[in-house]
Formats: sequence, structure tokens, C-alpha cells
Amino acid sequence: EDVKERARRRLLAFDVGDRFSRLPLPKAAVLLPLLLRDGQLHLLLTVRSLQLRRSPGEVCFPGGKSEATDKDEIDTALREAKEEVGLEPEKVEVICRLMPGIDKMNHVVTPVVGFIEDTFQATPNPDEVSDVFVVPLEFFLKPLNYKAMPYRNSAGYLTRVHCFNYSDHEHRTFKIWGLTAHFAVFLALVIFGKRPTFEVDYDLDNLFASSEKNFMNLYASLHERKKSNL
Repeated sequence: EDVKERARRRLLAFDVGDRFSRLPLPKAAVLLPLLLRDGQLHLLLTVRSLQLRRSPGEVCFPGGKSEATDKDEIDTALREAKEEVGLEPEKVEVICRLMPGIDKMNHVVTPVVGFIEDTFQATPNPDEVSDVFVVPLEFFLKPLNYKAMPYRNSAGYLTRVHCFNYSDHEHRTFKIWGLTAHFAVFLALVIFGKRPTFEVDYDLDNLFASSEKNFMNLYASLHERKKSNL
């Protein structure tokens, strides 16, 4: 069974569809673009333009806030990827939506996973993206350079966030952390089904159920906090 087919099968088992689409929080979506290079799965990431007001220069996936014209999170992710890196929607084989996260602006962010061609040449929109690079997916389970950082999440709880430093063959180093790292790690756990070389906040024998529990706990505590602030 080839690498892509196995990944596709594993991803479909973790597809959440639209089960979180009706939560009463603002919505956003990101595209997790997978490509096959030298028989290995890689993930495409972007670096945010330094001119942006929010998180300038940070590594992220193509994506952004939902607009009224978007049918669903898949639409949002594909529209944003086209705007940011010139990726045409028809050039993406969308596989699934994975468990969402909540960003620091309290958006429910849905990761949309899709395959793109290895030959894809990004044309970054300089207003939004300053760089585009790819990382072998397995790096997010067996990193060479990793640390966990304590972080107070949007519900006020202290958690740990993954922080990776990835150096490519051109000796450029990229810091990948926060929600972007969280999604990359979860994607690697889903596809490879292996234990990482670092601690994660999941029961790895029940990955789907424990990731859902984590998300719903975060959502519920955020909801409580909002109510107490009213």
C-alpha cells in the first residue's frame, strides 16, 4: 500500500466533518498541505509578512478567518491558500477536517488536510507571506531541535506548547510553535500512529477521543470565563 493511500485512510478515520461548525465562536480555518517528496510526506508552511499587525514573521499554515461567502471551513482554507501562496483550489485533493483548536483571538480554527503536487511553485503574496518552505512530516514526531514551553491558553490555564526549530538544506532556521506546531504534531500522530520522542497531551491509545476531550474542555472553560466576565 503506498504512502499516500495509507495516509489517506488514517486521515479519514479522524475526519470531524462539520460537527464543530455550529459552536458560537468566530471561525477560522487553515490548510495543512501535504506533498510527497522522495517517498516521504512533507508539510508546506508559510512565514507571515513582517508588515502584518498580528504575529508578524511567525510560521503558520495558509489560512485565516471565515467570510460570509465561504460555504464551510474547507472553502475558507482553500480561498486563503489561493490568496496567500497562489495555490489553486482545484490543485488540492482535500481529504478531511481534523479536530479544531482555539487561537489567542478565541477563533475556532479548523485544520483542513489536503494533498498537493510536489511540483507546486508557491507565489507568495508579499502583503501576507514572506516565505514558504516544506518540512518532512516525521520531523514533528522525531525533531532534532525541540522544547516545550509553558503557556497560558485563552481559557487562562497553564499548558505546554510545542516549539520546534527546523533548519532546511539552505541552512535557514524556522521556529514552529503554538497552534501551528500543535496541528503539525497531531497530523503526524494521526498519519504515522507512532509515539513521539517528547510528551504530548493525548492518550495515544485513544487519540481521537482524547483530542476531542481536550478541545471540548478548552471550549467549555472559555465559555465559563466569558460568562463570568459578563
